[in-house]
This record gives sequence, structure tokens and C-alpha cells, in this order.
Amino acid sequence: MNKYARQLKIREILHQNNVGNQHDLLQLLRDSGMVVAQATLSRDCAELGIIRSRTNGNFKMLFPDEEDTDLIIKGLVGIEVLSVKANETAIIIMTLPGRAHGVGSWLDQLKSPLILGTIAGDDTVLVIPTSVLDISALIAYIQKNLSKN
Repeated sequence: MNKYARQLKIREILHQNNVGNQHDLLQLLRDSGMVVAQATLSRDCAELGIIRSRTNGNFKMLFPDEEDTDLIIKGLVGIEVLSVKANETAIIIMTLPGRAHGVGSWLDQLKSPLILGTIAGDDTVLVIPTSVLDISALIAYIQKNLSKN
């Protein structure tokens, strides 16, 4: 089964079912005759932009509206970031364990001209500014874009 067909089936399943997590989605894919590895499913969900949202006390995997996506992601990132610190040349963002990749990806999607690049580990994101002169402005920019709601 090719990637396009697999992702199309994922979309179909999510539109027709209330799926709470990837394990349930994996089982529904298997029930439909598709054998998919968990890692492949996880990559597909990330590529498709699928989020897990709480609705009426239960979690549901869904495709958010574009306008809602930014608010949801911003809120999640705000919760995941523990601290933002800097020295004379770089900024370090400490996150909850396993969340640095998502925070780094969020920063990359902001496409700020102040950010040259990011490198994410497990719980640490290294943010490299385009200029060391912009570090204070970049810290303010990052903090302004974090939402603790």
C-alpha cells in the first residue's frame, strides 16, 4: 500500500469514526485490511496535521480548521515550554520530556527572520539567531508567541 492511499484511508477513518488515539486508529486500519507499523502511522498523522483534542471530556483525533490550528498549537507549545534562556550567542528552550521536536517545529513554522535555525533534542531546543544582536528581540518574540491559556 502506498503512502497516498494509506493517508487517504486514515482521513476516511477519522471522518467516519470517533478515534481517541493512534492505537485505536491502528486497529481500525488493520480491520480495514491495512497493516501499518506504529512508527509509519505516527509519521502519517504528523504529515496530515492530525491533532488529538479533548471534546466533551474525551479525546478525539481530528483535522483542525486552519484558523483553530494556530491557537491550538500555540496553547500546546505554551504548556510544553518550561523556560527560555540565552547567553551571548544562542537561546535554549527547555521543554517537557519528549516535546522539544514539536516546539522546534513550531518555531520553524513561525518563519521569523530573527531565527537562523533550530535544533531539537528530547527536552531542549537550541535556537540560533540570525545575529547575536537580535537575541533580546528574539527572546521577546518567542515569549510573546507563547500562550499559557
